[in-house]
Amino acid sequence: MKAFFPFFAAFFLMIGVAQAQTSWTADNGNGTFTNPLFYDEFSDPDVIRVGDDYYLAGTTMHSVPGLVILHSKDLVNWENISYCFDRFDFDDDAFALKNHREVYGQGIWAPCIRYANGQFYVFSNINGKGLQCYTAKDIRGPWTHHNMKGNIYDLGVLFDDDGKIYAIHGYGTVKCTELKPDMSGPVEGTERVIIPEGNGVGEGHHMYKIDGKYYLISTDYMPNGRTLCSRADNIYGPYETRIITADETYGYHAAPLTQVPRGTKYRIGEDGTKFGLGPQDKDATACSNAHQGGIVQAKNGSWWALFMQDFHSIGRTVCLMPMTWEDGWPMVGLPGNLGRAPRTWYKPDTVLGCYGIGEAAQPMHAPYDRNENFDGKQLGRVWQWNHNPDEKAWSLKGGRLRLQAQPAEQLMWARNTLTQRVIGPKSVATVELCVKGLKNGDVAGLGNINVPCSWIGVSLPSESSRKGNTSYILRCFEQLTNDTVSVLVDLTDGKIWLRSIGDYDNNQAQYAYSTDGLTFHTIGRMMPLSYQLITFQGSRHALFAFNTGGKNGGYAEFDNFTVDEPDADRSKNIPYGQTIRIINKATGRPAIALKHGILHDTHQGDKSELTQFRVIDRGQGRVALQCADGRYMKFYGDGLPGDVRFTADSLEAEEFLWQDYLDHDFMLLSLKSHRYLGKSPTTGSSYSMDFRGADPARRNGAVLHWQP
Repeated sequence: MKAFFPFFAAFFLMIGVAQAQTSWTADNGNGTFTNPLFYDEFSDPDVIRVGDDYYLAGTTMHSVPGLVILHSKDLVNWENISYCFDRFDFDDDAFALKNHREVYGQGIWAPCIRYANGQFYVFSNINGKGLQCYTAKDIRGPWTHHNMKGNIYDLGVLFDDDGKIYAIHGYGTVKCTELKPDMSGPVEGTERVIIPEGNGVGEGHHMYKIDGKYYLISTDYMPNGRTLCSRADNIYGPYETRIITADETYGYHAAPLTQVPRGTKYRIGEDGTKFGLGPQDKDATACSNAHQGGIVQAKNGSWWALFMQDFHSIGRTVCLMPMTWEDGWPMVGLPGNLGRAPRTWYKPDTVLGCYGIGEAAQPMHAPYDRNENFDGKQLGRVWQWNHNPDEKAWSLKGGRLRLQAQPAEQLMWARNTLTQRVIGPKSVATVELCVKGLKNGDVAGLGNINVPCSWIGVSLPSESSRKGNTSYILRCFEQLTNDTVSVLVDLTDGKIWLRSIGDYDNNQAQYAYSTDGLTFHTIGRMMPLSYQLITFQGSRHALFAFNTGGKNGGYAEFDNFTVDEPDADRSKNIPYGQTIRIINKATGRPAIALKHGILHDTHQGDKSELTQFRVIDRGQGRVALQCADGRYMKFYGDGLPGDVRFTADSLEAEEFLWQDYLDHDFMLLSLKSHRYLGKSPTTGSSYSMDFRGADPARRNGAVLHWQP
């Protein structure tokens, strides 16, 4: 096996240096934030503000603990403070992966969080069990479970001024049903259609009453993803509808979807060669754009949307988007560019030129501590079990996580698999595994719970009875190809280090191992990753132990799980004070400040001083650009081609808000027009300030790349 391969060579060298303990947070530390809020999965977000506190609830599907709740003081920095339940409380084998039954892609999803009557409510649906509600006086719990049953899902809930409680639900045909105040179920006979089919309204409803009017935020995926608002003077309508955002992908195209042969039902754990990864249309918005989520009014009166977006094989995560009220409609975006939203913008409490009131109260931090030494009495909040665990078959013992090997023919059927979401854009997860407790037929290791799944694990040679034998078989399995790569490893102290190396923005990952914890060797191929609608989750790290012989086996012990994120520290991503060349991603051609007075492009080999621009720091992510000949870039007029020109007066220089797209990619947002600098790759026109945003493939001329 190779020690490392070229694609990840630089990646490996970055691991373990100064940023080893840095995890992605949207906060840039200068009064701005950069989307996504989380670079890991958080789907179907719903948000509320109670006083000075914000709370965000999200889908957890079949994983437990379930229904995650985050807390924030500024809408940017979040902390995981609660789950609504520790395990599914249904006597049903499917929720526990027992007797070959499962709830992959089901479980609990699309929550609605509300605060009323002095307590918190979280409503959600469990497949086959109906509408559920969890209530608590304290957001941290304990939570009381109410099984409301009924066929209500993907809902929004409104506690109206007259004391009635309404659930809004349905796709296309939107319905309103009253709920009983004691949460025992729907009020019989109250279901009414409030928006009939034919109005282009979808699902994922979020209902609000603002200044006496009813506002329903919904999302639709036919034929393309978009988010809509419907408003009325009465809860029962009639409603008028307007699209409030569409096509905002932040320059991310959809990941390849796992595909199942037409007319067949995929069965968890089967030979992965029976399905494939679909083709990618990098230019299509599809349904990967920002959609489905809640809106909230900040403490300073501003309005914000927290919508989910597909981020490749990571899954769906959350973006924070400023809103503008226009003619009584809550539009996503800023004046002059409604319907789209910046990737980097000012935090709700930020005042230009100084920090806002809430800055000191909420220090920069990530929502989870992903690293785990298993020394505590409880698992960290980031961990979730794949289905209900068998509580008798795992323990925290001697500073390690011990998993008993139970019968399973494949990872997706293995009980007591402990998971946490992968984090992008790149990350490396490493865990130490003690294998002395394994028995014949056992396999234990580190995997990716996805469809298709994969893993790297250790087992005993079939002829081994231990008795001083220190040889083990290391296997790397990939379900997509139904292929296993095996090597013999000598583990004199019974330890091995396993590693998953993920480049999730590019949908690929590689496994590696070490017998000394220092030198790592890759095994297996660089695997393609997908997003899929079978489990409705993105990639997840998985610690597992199971027995392939149909019996209970021995045990595996895990220690020192770490996650390194080489791109999490973005403090040096904006080249303040540097002289750069600006390359258009659509054409590969550098920008040039023509003596004629406009910004155009030139041939790739042109390195004259007119292609060189100094990045001047104007504070809080704002920059001005000065050509090497002394002229400053300035925006004139309405942003038509040719309206990006130059001035000798530094006070007249245009101020842009730098939009960081990582890896030296960026956009420049005008703080006057709220549109972006760009150049059409097809018309031959000069640069203008008239671009609304990035297209999914980043080749419409608005996404740029800088070179020193």
